[in-house]
Amino acid sequence: MAAQSVGNTSDATTGSATMGRAAVISVLTALTLFGPSLAAARLKMDDKASLWPRAGASEKIDFTNRVGKSMSTLSPGLDSGYFMRCLEEVANIGDTKDLTLSDMVRTCVSLQGSRSSATE
Repeated sequence: MAAQSVGNTSDATTGSATMGRAAVISVLTALTLFGPSLAAARLKMDDKASLWPRAGASEKIDFTNRVGKSMSTLSPGLDSGYFMRCLEEVANIGDTKDLTLSDMVRTCVSLQGSRSSATE
């Protein structure tokens, strides 16, 4: 009976190790399969502006963070919060079918420039 109990313990340990490996393989497989699709969902400067209203909040935040980091070197007012507000406004003003996100960003930069020169 004791020998059988020891045998069951080693089988249980082997079973736990196998389940642990299976869990690790499952996680790695999920990251491999879903990782590229998450990267593909990232908004890019050459994307059509019509994608902006349909993009998810996390995609918009990611895009405005990247733009804000690069543009804030030009002016401290060109941060991610400014771009989020501005891109939302520009996207809702009119027909954006021929515009790219780059065009919208340039519009936001020029609007900020005209606001700062008007206050001087």
